[in-house]
This record gives sequence, C-alpha cells and structure tokens, in this order.
Amino acid sequence: MCPETCVNKLGTYFCDDPKKTAKFVFTGLGAGVGGLAQALLLSRWLYGVIKKKKEIKRKKKYFKMQWGTLLQKHLSSSPEGNVAKSKLFSFKDLEKAIDRFNKNRILGQGGQGIVYKGMLTDGKIVAVKKSKLIDKEKVEEFINEVIILSQIDHRNVVKLMGCCVETDIPLLVYEFIPNGTLYKYLHDLNEDLLMSWDTRLQIATEITGALFYLHSAASIPIYHRDIKSTNILLDEKYHAKVADFGTSKFVSLDQTHVTTLVRGTFGYLDPEYFKTSHFTNKSDVYSFGVVLTELLTRQIPISWLREEEEKGLATYFVISMERKCLFDIIDARVMEEGKKEEIAAVANLTRRCLSLIGRNRPTMKEVVMELEGIKKLQISSSFQQNQEKMEAAESRVSCFTSSKSFVDIDATTFSDVQPFAHCESW
Repeated sequence: MCPETCVNKLGTYFCDDPKKTAKFVFTGLGAGVGGLAQALLLSRWLYGVIKKKKEIKRKKKYFKMQWGTLLQKHLSSSPEGNVAKSKLFSFKDLEKAIDRFNKNRILGQGGQGIVYKGMLTDGKIVAVKKSKLIDKEKVEEFINEVIILSQIDHRNVVKLMGCCVETDIPLLVYEFIPNGTLYKYLHDLNEDLLMSWDTRLQIATEITGALFYLHSAASIPIYHRDIKSTNILLDEKYHAKVADFGTSKFVSLDQTHVTTLVRGTFGYLDPEYFKTSHFTNKSDVYSFGVVLTELLTRQIPISWLREEEEKGLATYFVISMERKCLFDIIDARVMEEGKKEEIAAVANLTRRCLSLIGRNRPTMKEVVMELEGIKKLQISSSFQQNQEKMEAAESRVSCFTSSKSFVDIDATTFSDVQPFAHCESW
C-alpha cells in the first residue's frame, strides 16, 4: 500500500509524502524557535549592555557632582600613611555591607543624617553615614570632612576609612565605635550605668589631647568648630574619640581666626564668636569648657527648668561658682568618688575655659598640662593613701605580734595589755 497521496495533473501527476511534509514543518518550526531564542538572548544582552552603560554614566555624573575627581586627586596625593586608610568605596559594596539600608542596622539618626552599622567583605565592622540632605552646602561639608579626616592620625579622633560618591547622596565610612556618644552616657542612661570620676577625668584629658593635636600638632592647624558631647564617641574601653568634622576648618600658621557665618550648637557656642563671626582656637576651648561642665554636673547644656539667666549650663556653672555654691551642683557620684581639691581644680579650669573674653581662656596646650597635672596628683594621692594603709596594717600586725609575745610571758598585768589598747585606738 502506497503511503503517498498522488494527484493527477494534466500530462503528469504529483505525489505527497506525509512524513516528509511533517519533517519539513518541524524543521521550520525548530528554526523559528531557535531564531526567537537567539533574538531574546541578544535583546537581553543588549539590555544588559545599555543598563551597564547607563549605570556607568550615572556614576560618572554623581562622581563629578560630588567632586569625586577632586577627592580622588586629593587622596592619591596624600601622604602614604593616609592613603591606606581613606579610599573610595563602590555603592554596591556599601549597600551589601549595611544589608540594603536595613532599618535594623541603624545606630542613630538626627537632623543631619542616618548612621548604619555595617560589615565589609573582609569582616571589618564599620559605621556608614548617609546624609539626609543633598543641597550644595551638605556636599561641601562632606568633601570638607573627607579632606580633613584624611590628614588626621590621632588615637582620640575617629578614623575615616573612606567614602562613596556613586549615588545622589554621598556616604562616609568610619571605624565603628561601640559605646555611642558621651551625651548618652551622661544624660540618657540610668543611675546604675553612670561613669566614674576617674573615667570622666580620663575622657576630659583625651578630648583635650585630640584638640591640642588639631590646633598645634597637625601638619596644618584645624579648628573643629562643633565640639559637644554628642560629637564625642566612646570605644569599648570608654576612650574618647572626637567626631564630626563637617564644619571644621584648616587655618594657616599665621592666621588667628576664620571669619564665617555663625554656625554651631546653642549651649556650646562661643559668645565672642557669636558677636564677631570670628572663630578662633579659643572658640573650641569654650565649647570644650561646656563639655567639662557636663562631666562635672551631669546636666544638659540648655535647660528650660532653670531660671531665665541660668538656662545655659555655662552661665549657670559660672554663677554657682561666684555664689560659692559649686559643690551644690556637682554630680553626686563625682562628689562621692573625687577629692574636693581635684574637683575644685577641674572646676577652676572649666571656669577659665568659659571666660566671655577669648584671650582670657587657656590654650588647649595649657588645658592638657593642667588636666595631666591633676591626674598625676590623683595618682600620687592614691599611692600615698595605699602606702599609709599598708603601713597601718603592718603596724597593727607588728603590735599584735609583740603584744602576743608579751602576754605569753606574763598575761596577768595591766601593762601587758596596753599595746592592744594603743593599737585599737588607731
């Protein structure tokens, strides 16, 4: 039986084989599907290429907008030791580090921005700061902070590890400081977590060391311009780290001040700077004086609960000293643990820092020397007390031994037990 279907034609005939026809159809369909698949793959590839080009173009746009070229040039021309610690991160790496800006990673936030806790690919824990605002002024602060911190290498200044300028909002990457701000430990925690007098004195000394370095020991002098307890971070051992250099300024060696629009935080703002718009190194000294006052009293810089003229902590502190009421406003734990002479010495230094006339304030070098001197006296006093206690203990043991020996010989007379009475009276 013939599998083919034949059709008669004029003078001839035509036969159709179904198997061949089906084969032809399937071959055609296969070629069509294959072509479609190739077209889809090609489209996908082209989409990827276009998207990548757009992403590169976008990054270049933001890089240029955020002055990335200037940053790159600056970082590459910095001293070798600084280049290693400040680098340009990709947005992809930072997004992964903070789990796509996960809310659970937020360490803190305020009017200026949000800080996230992140982990880099090498396992290092970092703090990533994202500014809330993207106006020109904030971008300038961002650039300023990167440039200034890339020049600083001090154990009591927070380290800038790098930044990212591939997005519309620039990102800063810092070393992670686990214990938060000094403000939190002084004003937000309960009584059980209050820091000791020794720790407060240590923190004060470390802040002054950092500021002395900025004013006098850095390659180019730097005015911080926003010293306050929220800008002092504490590490795992409660060592101080000065942070937030967005408004800081480089000054030449022959400059005595910088003239700027008045900026800062009320309660910490130098009154002389407020009147003249001239910011000097003594303006940082005034702000530090307010921080010292917080350490001594554990009171906030501005309080609406105090009398009108005493709303500012600095004024309240100075007035209390003038009224001879200093020890009435000192924090209870400081009074309990510190010696009155130490507290009075720190208070007198604080008062000088808070002078309304800048030239009457000490320099940061003088502040460092005075605080170091107070700490040495504290150590010397503590050592002397321990020595006296040891000598007293040895004397008691000696008395007890000699008395015991004396009693063994003749324990019945009054004179034999007199040494016991003498020792007990100590």
